[in-house]
Amino acid sequence: MLKLIIKLFNQNYAFYRMGLDNKNVLLKANAFVTEGNNEGFLSLCTEDIKWDFVGDKTLIGKEAVRAYMKEVYVKPPRFDVENLIAEGNIVTAIGKISTKDEDGKVIDYSYCDVWSFRDNKMAELKAFVIEIKPNK
Repeated sequence: MLKLIIKLFNQNYAFYRMGLDNKNVLLKANAFVTEGNNEGFLSLCTEDIKWDFVGDKTLIGKEAVRAYMKEVYVKPPRFDVENLIAEGNIVTAIGKISTKDEDGKVIDYSYCDVWSFRDNKMAELKAFVIEIKPNK
């Protein structure tokens, strides 16, 4: 019985550690983006990465993500991660992101990103993003 308990503990601990490692990968990836280092970000992604912007568009592959980042992140965005939740190969980030358009106007969004990881790399994103409109 003790062997079974130890085995289950070790499995759960490994599962827990995987989540922490993936959180650290995502934090590093976000840091690359805020520095304007899109290639550093992409180095943490699988070749076949998929970004699904729910209700909008889907990007498949590093080239599509690279082109998107070049177009949308004219100036590096600013992240405010409010919650980061990890379990196994899934990391969920909830927070706010601010980007600047080509005219320099700041646009604020609330987001919930659900990331799937494979082999310690970001493999899939399901992004729920809503622009924050100023109160009138």
